[in-house]
Amino acid sequence: MRARAGGSDRRPPLISEDDRDTAVQRIQEAYAEGHISHQEMDERLHQALTAETHSELVLALASLPEENAGTTSTIAAVSGRIRRRGAWRVPRILKVESAFGRVHLDLSRAVIEHPVVDVKLQLGTGRARITVPRDAIVDVEGLYTGWKGPLYKTRRRSRPGGPRIRISGTMGLGRLKIRHARR
Repeated sequence: MRARAGGSDRRPPLISEDDRDTAVQRIQEAYAEGHISHQEMDERLHQALTAETHSELVLALASLPEENAGTTSTIAAVSGRIRRRGAWRVPRILKVESAFGRVHLDLSRAVIEHPVVDVKLQLGTGRARITVPRDAIVDVEGLYTGWKGPLYKTRRRSRPGGPRIRISGTMGLGRLKIRHARR
């Protein structure tokens, strides 16, 4: 690992405009559905629009009702690729099922509103790659592989406030690569 000049490892990464836009939309939807008052919407919008870090953005969304899709989502394919990247909302439990094919989950710019996210893999053959946020803590204790173990190096320094990503399930033939985002 290269040393960084200026101690940049001490400051949490800034959120993207996509993350901010997603949070604003969620707050407005909660108001439109009658879950929060106009005053509370104004306060939460101010928090979201002035947030600089992921943890500040999560505070703006705290105690809002879950989305209609619930806290569990399943992504499934018999063959081909499964790919999620960019600013997408990560559910509390994400099930990924594929018999044949590649899986690429990029959580680096995703909106992660839960302190703990469970990614449950059910993969037959094929490679899988998961990119997690810089400040994430990754746990692969519940993952069983039939061929090769996952490629993952624990970060030497982790910053407080990042989400915990727990990866579990089974993989047949293939390899899982997990890496932290660089930015």
